[in-house]
Amino acid sequence: MGSFSIFITINTLNTSTLIKAPAKLNLHLEVLGLRPDGFHELAMVMQSIDLFDLISVEAADPGVVLLESSDPQLAVDQSNLIIKAAHALKTHCGRPELAAKLQLKKNIPIGAGLAGGSSDAASTLLLLNRFWQLDVSMLELRLLAAELGSDVPFCLSGGTQYCFGRGEKLEPLPSTPNLAVLLIKDPSAQVSTPWAYSQCRELRQEFYLKEEQDFEHRRSQLRNKSNQQWHELRNDLQEVVAPSVASVRSGLALLKSSAQLLGCAMSGSGPSLFGLFLDRSLASAAEQQLLPALRKNGFDHWVCEFEPARNF
Repeated sequence: MGSFSIFITINTLNTSTLIKAPAKLNLHLEVLGLRPDGFHELAMVMQSIDLFDLISVEAADPGVVLLESSDPQLAVDQSNLIIKAAHALKTHCGRPELAAKLQLKKNIPIGAGLAGGSSDAASTLLLLNRFWQLDVSMLELRLLAAELGSDVPFCLSGGTQYCFGRGEKLEPLPSTPNLAVLLIKDPSAQVSTPWAYSQCRELRQEFYLKEEQDFEHRRSQLRNKSNQQWHELRNDLQEVVAPSVASVRSGLALLKSSAQLLGCAMSGSGPSLFGLFLDRSLASAAEQQLLPALRKNGFDHWVCEFEPARNF
């Protein structure tokens, strides 16, 4: 999939507009402790990959925002983050008359720990800011994104970033690796993010830090991690999800058996799993090696690459 940009095109015949919404992985997900607001304080490294949903928009009747999806299992009502993002942008600008008919081509699996919904919301903000010619600043879009969800601010720009707080406090990495990914997921398995964090609180609370100075110490340690160490993956939620989700355990065992593997882990709250490789050819070779076992165990699978931040 090569280089990546915001990828907005305008069709002058029907004024439709298209944007890519990339999935993300967690190269590092550390649960530091509890915040006063009840959320967990996190220290993460997130990475965009070239697995994309596609969102297009065209004109609609004044004030109307509609969504159609290629996936019939996905709700397209007011509960969908795409609809929420559109209305948040309209409200922010005080423009109730703005309208859009949005269409979603769903490629990122739902409920997979890949931030598909969050990326769709972030991409909708970018898409409609352009389509409606609003000229809302990136700072304003980030504030709107943070209200929509913890992963949405990262998904606005993507690439490789440190994500602190609930995930909304972002710091770009000065240099990042360019690795390939073998991504696998059992389509019958889903993990509730609130459940995963409640399990973490129940089973790992003795390890939680309590003071801001301790949180900052761990952030500093993560910032100082060598660029050559990103294959040393960590996901604290994996430890509490794997015992309860058979496909996470079996999928990790499969990935660990692949040749030329740099490291493997669960992404987010799961149940998607990924292995890192030096390049796409090695990831593809690992996919072929594991193909009989992946099919036997019912795993969907994708070969992807890291994606840089969007160009604005």
